[in-house]
Amino acid sequence: MACVFLGFQYSVKSQGYAIHHSGRSPRNPEQKIIKRVIALEGDIIKTIGYKKKYVKVPHGHIWVEGDHHGHSFDSNAFGPVSLGLLHGRATHILWPPQRWQKLQPMLPPERKPLLREQE
Repeated sequence: MACVFLGFQYSVKSQGYAIHHSGRSPRNPEQKIIKRVIALEGDIIKTIGYKKKYVKVPHGHIWVEGDHHGHSFDSNAFGPVSLGLLHGRATHILWPPQRWQKLQPMLPPERKPLLREQE
């Protein structure tokens, strides 16, 4: 059963981290995905099962992860995601009705970037 998310256009750079963003899948541009932003360009992240243990997110990219590690098709599977694939920010779950909720911008403590590039 799929969830329906409510969202709006959004600039990831203007706010912070750990926001659920919608965008197009890097492997299949026809497929839309919603993932949590873990790191921005210049950040160094410790990966979970990616081909490299540590990754510095390149310019113009973000690192996204799903909430179910090991069962999520996210940056740990396909690497950093181009900001050009980003569409907006999910703010609420609307379907199914028993899951109605506002999505909270929280970052799991164990998923914080190891190093953030200073602006």
